[in-house]
Order: sequence, then structure tokens, then C-alpha cells
Amino acid sequence: MRQCVGILGGTFDPIHMGHLRLAQEVAEAVSLTQVLFIPVGEPPHRPGPQTSGRHRAQMVRCAIQDNALFAIDERETQRTGPSYTVQTLRELRHELGPQTPLCMIVGADAFLGLPGWYCWEEIFTLAHVVVAHRPRSELTTLPVALAEQYGVRHRAQAVQLQNSAAGGIFQIPITALDISATDVRARLQRHLSVKYLVPQGVIHYINEQQLFKG
Repeated sequence: MRQCVGILGGTFDPIHMGHLRLAQEVAEAVSLTQVLFIPVGEPPHRPGPQTSGRHRAQMVRCAIQDNALFAIDERETQRTGPSYTVQTLRELRHELGPQTPLCMIVGADAFLGLPGWYCWEEIFTLAHVVVAHRPRSELTTLPVALAEQYGVRHRAQAVQLQNSAAGGIFQIPITALDISATDVRARLQRHLSVKYLVPQGVIHYINEQQLFKG
């Protein structure tokens, strides 16, 4: 089977079941051979995480340890300065070579904000963009610059992503799990249970390290 790598970036502060289910469903739909979870270091477009890169990376390890399809990539937490996605994609493209399909997984909201990302148009030269959205809520209204890209890059079938290393945009409906790290943190601060929202291994680590406590 041809190698096809997915990447899922995020603060993962903490990682939760929504992240894991998203990665699993996209991997199956696009026939990914691996999904790299990449915790951001200093996000340029949002406030910084509450916990350190070390803690967030360890929570990811706890969450993915029983899934051979998943792996962690810590390069962004080990950098200094803002974590720009395009820099990570450049590095991965150099490591994987010019022929390996690379799929950047994003939610619909993140995709709509793509024109505000650093060197955003270069992303399409380095990877495909897989946009996960709720069932029956396909993206229809796009910013002008993004609509132009979408018009030439949209791929109707997942198999088309296997035929090139980068450059496509593919939409996929995923199971709607309304879980957010913000809500998880709020529950933890109020000493409420986050069981079934967060993997048990992550809960154990959070309790052990006394993270997110009010």
C-alpha cells in the first residue's frame, strides 16, 4: 500500500475524544497509513495553551498509545517563536520526499480562516487539505481568495488524493462530537468528571500532574 500520511495539528490542551474520532474517520476515508498528531508550540492565531508543550505532548501519547495508526510529532513544541504550519509542512515534505501524499486535516472553521495563515497558498504545494465538517453541513460560502483555490483544487473522491503528493481539497463529513478543550478545562476547574470526553489515560495524567485545577 502506498504511504499516505495525515497530520492533525492543535493545542491539544487537553486532547479529547473529538480529536481522536476525527483522526480515525479521516484516516479510514482517505486510506491514510499514518496520522501524525502535532501539538503546536506558540500558536500565532490564538492565545497560548494553558499547559506546557511537554505536558500536552505527554497527554497525546497517553491518548494514542493503543492505536498503531497514530503517532506524535513534537517538532513544533521544540521550536522557539510562533508555530507556522507551513514551516512544519516544508520540513515534512523534505523528510517524506516529493512523491508521498501528505494530508493536512482541518475543521471547517479553520479552513475558512486559512487565508489569514502565514504563506497560506504555499500549503497547497506541500499537502492536500482535508476539511472535516458535520454531516449535511458542507461548505458552500467561502472567502473570495479561498473560493478561487477551491474551484481548481476540489477533489470529489478520496482516492484522488492518492494520485498526487499535494494540491487537493477534499471535504469529509464526520461524526458530530460536540466536545471542546475549553469545556473540558472548565469541567476540570469545577471538579466535574470528564469521563467519556477524554481518554482514561489522559485523565490519569491530568490528575497525576494536577493540571487544569481551579
